[in-house]
Amino acid sequence: MVAIPDGGLAAFGKDPWWVILVKALLIFVVLVLLTLFNIWLERRVVARMQHRIGPNVNGPFGLLQSLADGVKLALKEDIIPKAADKVVFLLAPVLAVVPAFVTWAVIPFGPEVSFFGERTPLQLTDMPVAVLFLLAIASIGIYGIVLGGWSSGSTYSLLGGLRSSAQMISYEVAMGLALVAVFLYAGSMSTSEIVAAQDELWFGLILAPSFIIYMISMVGETNRAPFDLPEAEGELVGGFHTEYSSLKFALFFLAEYINMATVSAIATTLFLGGWAAPWGIEHIWPGANEGYWPLLWFFGKVFLFIFMFIWLRGSLPRLRYDQFMALGWKVLIPLSLLWIIAVATIRVLSLDGGIDRTYLVAAFAVALVLAIGLMFMGDGEDDDTSQPEASEEPHDAFAGGFPVPPMPAGGAVRGAAAPVTFAASRTVTGSATTDPTATDPTATEGDEDR
Repeated sequence: MVAIPDGGLAAFGKDPWWVILVKALLIFVVLVLLTLFNIWLERRVVARMQHRIGPNVNGPFGLLQSLADGVKLALKEDIIPKAADKVVFLLAPVLAVVPAFVTWAVIPFGPEVSFFGERTPLQLTDMPVAVLFLLAIASIGIYGIVLGGWSSGSTYSLLGGLRSSAQMISYEVAMGLALVAVFLYAGSMSTSEIVAAQDELWFGLILAPSFIIYMISMVGETNRAPFDLPEAEGELVGGFHTEYSSLKFALFFLAEYINMATVSAIATTLFLGGWAAPWGIEHIWPGANEGYWPLLWFFGKVFLFIFMFIWLRGSLPRLRYDQFMALGWKVLIPLSLLWIIAVATIRVLSLDGGIDRTYLVAAFAVALVLAIGLMFMGDGEDDDTSQPEASEEPHDAFAGGFPVPPMPAGGAVRGAAAPVTFAASRTVTGSATTDPTATDPTATEGDEDR
């Protein structure tokens, strides 16, 4: 492949103040417009998957539907519950949406260009630990969700906030471990230098396990289906934002869609060559990686990931919470650790020489397959355990006044429970309501006279 021009970190920190201001303003405008477009795209794609039309009235192809919904949301009544902590309740949406914008400061959109007569990179800034900056700022957004759920004074909101904190922390660990292999191969944590390191081959190909683990983790990190447990409407009404309305709810909504674009941009930068043109295009068109054309390749790759988010939402049901947490802690994190060891060993031996890399990769691939097999075999043994025998005494489901199924003899068990049978049905006739003794066995004839 043609080498990607790279000025390194020395190209940053030299822009005039007005260039920095215009760049920041453009990033803000692009993210807001991208959110409006992604909402429309999601509704249209899911509608096609479900044999519907989707929004097609407001504007050409219904493109203004998201803007109309945003205006309607802003004009709705703003409600603050009496039991809420007002200060935290108002700050939580801001704390969720601000980090979503800040993370884009170190995302590279393209090479150096002429920007109103000034030579500047298509990137707001960069630093030697830019990827760590991304992870740190993204983790701050968790506080907005947790504090929003806690400050609402609602049980459902609190449970949604706790679920979100556990979910994001769990999958941030797997996400961070998936990026370690990228650092080992690129030799840097700078986003612009990582893009330049992929001039020959994208890391998504040579580090495929890291790429797969990151894609699974980024869905859990953004609370998107099928991992949208903090917003499970069948269990938590609306989750952490149950008590929010009007603009405060709109900020949470905006933060979710910007975070979806953020993790897609990170995946594009670290695994798909960033703003570089797809393989082969630069041989046909030498100027594909010059000027403003890389913006086309960058956002094209980002939209591939956004389409994947939409596809998952329209295809997969929501996971059970214990299954979701087990996937993160028992599968993704152990696999990430094994893969880091493998990549580090291969890199050391490749640099020092002496061992054929092909045999080494094959050995680690076999070990990885065995590890995955052992994990799934362990889960299967738990499912095949015999169920304790139920008690022979008949269970009166109406003893407490409500038809409550009996608990298994040995307590709660995993898997399908035995079918529940009731001894006999009981009905209350209309005539029984006139006699107090029919409904209250402790009532006497004297009570009736009183």
